[in-house]
Amino acid sequence: MSRSLDWPALMRAGIQGLRLTPEAFWGLTPAELQMMLGPPAQAAPLLSEGLDALMAAWPDETSEGDPA
Repeated sequence: MSRSLDWPALMRAGIQGLRLTPEAFWGLTPAELQMMLGPPAQAAPLLSEGLDALMAAWPDETSEGDPA
């Protein structure tokens, strides 16, 4: 599976967010840019209300359509 990079978002983060010059941005390796941007944002934990809502919206069913 090929994953393409979101270059516009990376350029905004580097040039606008980090205030790098274009020359400095393009001189970085992906690892250096990632280090400068910091760790990726973590998704919020799924709390019981969220889990209850998901279970109500998508109940488990058997092959006959009966609830499991």
